[in-house]
Amino acid sequence: MSERSRSRLAVLAPAFARVGVLLAAAAIVGFVFGMKAGLWVAVVGLTLLLVQHLLYASLLADWLEHPRLDDIPNGLGIWTDVFARLYRTRRSTERNERRLQENEERFRRTISALPEGIVLIDATLQIDWCNPVAEQHLGIALRADQGLRVTNLVRDPEFVGYMTSARFDTPLVFQPMAQPGLALEIRVVEFEPERSILITRDITQRERVDAMRRDFIANVSHELRTPLTVVNGFLEMLIDARPEDEATRQHHLQLMQEQAQRMHRLVEDLLTLSRLESSESPLADEVVDVRQLVREVAAEARALSQGRHKIEVDLAPGFVLGSREELRSAFGNLVSNAIRYTPDGGNIKLTWRESAEGGRFEVADTGIGIAPEHIARLTERFYRVDKSRSRETGGTGLGLAIVKHVLMRHDGHLDVQSEMGQGSTFAAVLPAARVIATPSAQVPQAA
Repeated sequence: MSERSRSRLAVLAPAFARVGVLLAAAAIVGFVFGMKAGLWVAVVGLTLLLVQHLLYASLLADWLEHPRLDDIPNGLGIWTDVFARLYRTRRSTERNERRLQENEERFRRTISALPEGIVLIDATLQIDWCNPVAEQHLGIALRADQGLRVTNLVRDPEFVGYMTSARFDTPLVFQPMAQPGLALEIRVVEFEPERSILITRDITQRERVDAMRRDFIANVSHELRTPLTVVNGFLEMLIDARPEDEATRQHHLQLMQEQAQRMHRLVEDLLTLSRLESSESPLADEVVDVRQLVREVAAEARALSQGRHKIEVDLAPGFVLGSREELRSAFGNLVSNAIRYTPDGGNIKLTWRESAEGGRFEVADTGIGIAPEHIARLTERFYRVDKSRSRETGGTGLGLAIVKHVLMRHDGHLDVQSEMGQGSTFAAVLPAARVIATPSAQVPQAA
């Protein structure tokens, strides 16, 4: 006998037993008081059993309308076992429902913590659910937009065309019109015949890096093309051995030397910038005499100016902990920029001051000044406010980028203040932790 048959027999046996007892009692009454009395006992007994079963069936029907574990009725006889089984079944069901709800809530929390946006959509592109990241990326709200078509909420033509095409072999990269500056990568994964997962990923930084790389390659190519064109042109003239006087020949050689030096400066700056950005070149701390360092930078500035500017130096004694070579490169770039962008007869002042906040090396000039919209981008590679003037003065467009990275390696920053027609002040600010009162014997001092 199968388990199911045994279970059914266990339920029905008590009921058959009660019916058998009732019929036996009716037979005894009929034997003692006559057949009519026995029949009445049987009819009344069976009627009472029927009424009992109808009552419990009614209670069962009412409970099934609102099945709650604490509302299961009590019964007698066969109904005791029926209601007991219902109690066990309902308890197991509620336990499974709680476990399912907990798993679903854990799943939603896990998805909500992902850096990617997740949107569950059906075959008609209606939103079933989404995480907070997707709300930020697509400008939607789960509470307000659940059940709506995602293409009715995100109306960018590229996005709508991609979602309605149903061709999701390659991801879509687009910039939402509602969020300028944000770049998103969209992927759609079909996991059921009628449901899909829309995945959004913020690739703004990646796109920015790719754009910087493309701009960098284009700028380097552009910077090298002009001097190479000049050098190649004059070399062709020399190879062709065209007759020319000595003065013309010297002029051509001088131009070639200037362009070669320009390429050399560009390559040197690129190598310096690459070394500063490389994590493989740790900062070698040494005690640097700032006053001596700035005096050397000022001497080089006077040589570069050739008397065209008045260069003043106002220095307080000071020592900092850092790389003398890198600081000299940073300070030198600030001073050379001031000379290039200050008209003849202008003033340039170099100062070093210390305070509780740290040390501050300032280069103040009376040059042409910088418009406010350019200041935030000055440290970008090859960014120039006036491209033609920068090339004429021999700038590579990398000086301030080098300054920024040197100061970052020294836990400092660059402070720029400027006004059009009134000049500029560039300050290299170092933190108090790198400013020392007197050189220590334990720390190597720069030569």
